[in-house]
Amino acid sequence: MNIVVNPDLKAYIDPLTADEYASLEQSILAEGCRDALVLWGEVLIDGHNRYGICQKHDLPFNTVQNTRFKSMDDVHLWMIDQHLGRRSVSDFQRGVLALRRRDILLERTRSTPAPADAPSAEASDDGAPPWDTSAPNTMPPTREELARAAKLSNSQVAAIEKIQKQAAPEVIAAVRSGELSINAAAVVATLSAEEQQAAAQGGVAELKEAVKRVRESKKRAKPERTPDAATEAAAAPVEETLPQLRLRLDQLQQEVARLKARIAEMEAAEKPAW
Repeated sequence: MNIVVNPDLKAYIDPLTADEYASLEQSILAEGCRDALVLWGEVLIDGHNRYGICQKHDLPFNTVQNTRFKSMDDVHLWMIDQHLGRRSVSDFQRGVLALRRRDILLERTRSTPAPADAPSAEASDDGAPPWDTSAPNTMPPTREELARAAKLSNSQVAAIEKIQKQAAPEVIAAVRSGELSINAAAVVATLSAEEQQAAAQGGVAELKEAVKRVRESKKRAKPERTPDAATEAAAAPVEETLPQLRLRLDQLQQEVARLKARIAEMEAAEKPAW
């Protein structure tokens, strides 16, 4: 059987760590390749590590065809779903995968506009990715739906999106490895590319120091109102409306004078003629 390994598909999902690969290799050597490799025609879709290990040790393996794929986007969506359901995937990886899924569905919506009444996706009870890849008119997921499917908070999804768009490769590598938290990496991503790279050259400790500096600078940037400033602010509205108050006072005084004259007329009319 001819099996084609597509380098782009192999790299589409973050590779296993050295320890994870060694554990998988030991398991296959002890128990054999229990899970079948998934193919689309001759193209290997799922099981790149297992295939490599079996080739290395000349071990037998089984394959299964997935005939539902109609495009490479279908393949990517299926791969994303498979990895979102695995416990070993980190929070950052889940966020990245969920955002990739959103981008694919968004592109599908642009190329095939959805009806005005097309419903948005709803997460399933078990938290699995809810979107139907066979329905091209499905509306792209909202950030809340992404968060539910990836089992993350809305703020985590927003932070991961910022990291993807603004973080230097060194910062992304640090958060992928778990050395830097998602929130910390999002803070570092607000710096210029040069500042990020300079901090990364000093290692994780320097990246964390950069996080502290950014947070402290934001605190200092918040304006603090002094007593004098507060007094001036409170007095400003009075000065601004003083002419209006004087005009209103004149009007009231005129109204009082008119009412007094009217009362005098009424009292004079009520007096007896004799």
